[in-house]
Amino acid sequence: MRVLVVEDHRTLNTLITTGLRREAMAVDTALDGHAALERLAGTRYDVVVLDRDLPGVHGDEVCRQVVAGTGTTRVLMLTAAGTVRDRVEGLGLGADDYLPKPFDFAELVARVRALGRRSAQAVPPVLDNGDLIVDPGHRVASRAGRRLDLSPKEFAVLEYLLAAGGRVVSAEELLERVWDEATDPFTTTVKTTIGRLRGKLGQPPSIETVREGGYRIGDR
Repeated sequence: MRVLVVEDHRTLNTLITTGLRREAMAVDTALDGHAALERLAGTRYDVVVLDRDLPGVHGDEVCRQVVAGTGTTRVLMLTAAGTVRDRVEGLGLGADDYLPKPFDFAELVARVRALGRRSAQAVPPVLDNGDLIVDPGHRVASRAGRRLDLSPKEFAVLEYLLAAGGRVVSAEELLERVWDEATDPFTTTVKTTIGRLRGKLGQPPSIETVREGGYRIGDR
């Protein structure tokens, strides 16, 4: 899942970004409305975590432009004003969810995940293929009853491939949807991560390499 965090308070921005990355999400950041619109023009995001009171372009206008765009990006609006009227106004702008500050980080994660499931084709809350099971909500992956010790990126790659339902996923697509702006697009990070993931999944092989196509987890 790729997420854009738009928050002008640098410390809070960093805390949200770091926390979501630990939850195996690819996260880009913006500190004002202008930067947010620039990022949105060049990248498709599953979820935008959007502070309402932004400098430059106000969060309300950013929300309007997101809603007027592709229609697949979901907006979780944040604000220090938590009255019912404020929530109604935020949702009236087209935001999909609304979370007043201060908030519990676990709730933020749960809401982002829920919106992420709505941003694309519906997928079940628990993904499985044969003896391979992934529970994104609890960040648990297992094979044949054995819990897998995966890094956040390994978990995210496995989740994405399972959610693809047997479709071939290119390395470029994985790089765009699982990694974020901090990644060098010319590195071999996708191939390296796939290699480590295969080693942890064990035998028989689960991830198939499709020549000049990418990777997939087929029916088992």
